[in-house]
Parts: sequence; structure tokens; C-alpha cells
Amino acid sequence: MTTVREDDGVTTLLGFRSPAAWVVVVVNVLGVIVSTAWTLDGIRQPAVVAVALVLHAASVVLLVRVPGDPLPFRTTAFITLYGPLASALVLFVLPVPIDNPLQPWPTTAAVGVYTFLCVRGRTPWAWAGLVAIFAVTITWSTLTGQGPLTGFLIVLPNVALVLMGSFFAYALRTPVADIFRLRLAGTRQAADQAASRAVLDERDAQLTRLDVLARPLLSRIASGEPLSDEERIRCQLLEHHLRDSVRAKGLDIDEVHSAAREARSRGVDVLLFDDRGETDTTVHRDIVAAVIDALHGSASSVTVRLRPGDQDVAASIVVTTADGVEHWEFDRSGTRLSS
Repeated sequence: MTTVREDDGVTTLLGFRSPAAWVVVVVNVLGVIVSTAWTLDGIRQPAVVAVALVLHAASVVLLVRVPGDPLPFRTTAFITLYGPLASALVLFVLPVPIDNPLQPWPTTAAVGVYTFLCVRGRTPWAWAGLVAIFAVTITWSTLTGQGPLTGFLIVLPNVALVLMGSFFAYALRTPVADIFRLRLAGTRQAADQAASRAVLDERDAQLTRLDVLARPLLSRIASGEPLSDEERIRCQLLEHHLRDSVRAKGLDIDEVHSAAREARSRGVDVLLFDDRGETDTTVHRDIVAAVIDALHGSASSVTVRLRPGDQDVAASIVVTTADGVEHWEFDRSGTRLSS
């Protein structure tokens, strides 16, 4: 049988996850309880019947509410064993001959559960449970002197239900699994397309930004005329700006760029690094403020490094002044640690 995702498959299609499924569970259990109440005449130990009812209720709840497609092994084993066990509990406390044809109710109730066990992708287990119920019922009828045929005929009409569940599972489960697989593939394709569009949009934005920043100077250089000292400085500042945008994406902030440009214009050696990778692009505002303060200071060099996410220190700033070197570190909350 084809395996699909835990939250998909026939169970989703039939609404097993919906509130209506609880209504079905309650109606089924109450119906079995009410019908069983009319079959207690002549039963020697009614408490045993109550145990069988509890087993039935637990099986129905597990069948509907436990996720997974096909149904998980432990749940499947419990539901399969419930049928012959409940049948044995009830049959061996019934009067012989039975007073009411509804008294061997576990044989019918369990087979109803087995029908949906087929739908949950466990058809062989459903048939195994039915065979076990046949064995228990025939054994009971034989030991009580009624003959094996009596027990066989009690269970025989229920074979049609398991046959119906098997056909339903065969006819529906594979197409439904294919439908959900195609839906999952479509979702993944849409996500890939969205990611590709985002990459293209980012590329276009960067090209537009580069065009605005670099085109005037590139046009000036292409003219062939010698550059003035001011224009050479502008080229150097633009080079640093573009380098910062590549190797310090987390600091690709207008305020930081402005402060770095001003510092470099004063002759400060500014180095910005982001070692965190592409997935982490946010920086705590207190760290950004500290970087801007360092760039606005009277340093001769400023080196800023954003650390990888697996380290306790989020960022470090090394500032060189005429009085010496200062080393600042910041944790993930933006709090400045001891220098």
C-alpha cells in the first residue's frame, strides 16, 4: 500500500480529523451500549460485558483519532486483538442456547471496526481479526454443544462488511495517495518558484542599487579624462561600500554605511565582517548603535565582526585610538560584555 504523509490520505479525505468524526464515535459507542443493554437477560456476569464495551469504545476512538497512514502498528495490533478478545469475553458468559440473536454483538461490532481498519491501510490485519473471531466463535459453539456450524453461521454474514472495506481501500487509497502526493509536489514547486522569484527580485534590486551608486563614476572613468583627487576618493569609498555590502550583509544598513563613509573620509581604516552565513540577517539594535558610535569616534581603525549563531558572543568591535586598543563584545541580547 502506498505510504503518504502522516496528516494526509484517506483519513483526511473522509474527515477523520474533523469534529464530525467525534460525533460518529459517540453515536457508534452509544448505539452499541443501548443495544447491549437489551441483551443482558440470562447473562451470568454483566461486568464482563462492560469490559467488552470499554474495549470497543477504545478501539473506535483509536481508529478515528490516532494519526498516521497507514495506522501505526501498536494501534493496529490493539484493534485487531480487540475483536476476538471481546467476542470471547461475551460469548462465554451467554446462556446456551442464546436468548437474543443480538447477544453475540462483539462479532458484528468488531467487524464494523475492521471495515474502517481496511480504510486506514491495514486490510490484512482486518482479515486476521475476522479469522480470529471465526475461531473464537466456532470454539465456543463447539464447547457448548451447539456444533461448529452454529458459530460459523453467526459470523458468516459479517464477511461482507470486511469485503466491502477491502474493496473500498483498494479502489480509493491508491488514487487518494497519488492526489496528495501531487498536491505536495505542487506545493513544493510553488515554494521553489517563490524562492526563485525572490532571488531574481533581490538580484534586480541589487543591480538597480549598483546602477545608482556606480554608474556616474563608471561613466566618468569611461570618458578617459583623468580623475580628480576628489573623484579618486569617491571611487575608493564606493569600493569599500560595495565590499561591505557583500561581506557584512548584517550591517548593510543606511546608518552604518553613512557612518562608515564618514569615518573613511577622515582616514579611519574600517573593516566590517559578518561570519553568520546567509540565513541570519538581523542584528540587535544595540549592537548597531554601538557600531555607529565607534565609527563616529576618534579612532584610527575600527573592526566589526558579527559572530556565528553557535557562539555566545554575538559581535565584537575592536577600536584603535591614540591611547591604545579597545575590544568590545556583545551577547545575543545586545548587552555589552566587559572589555
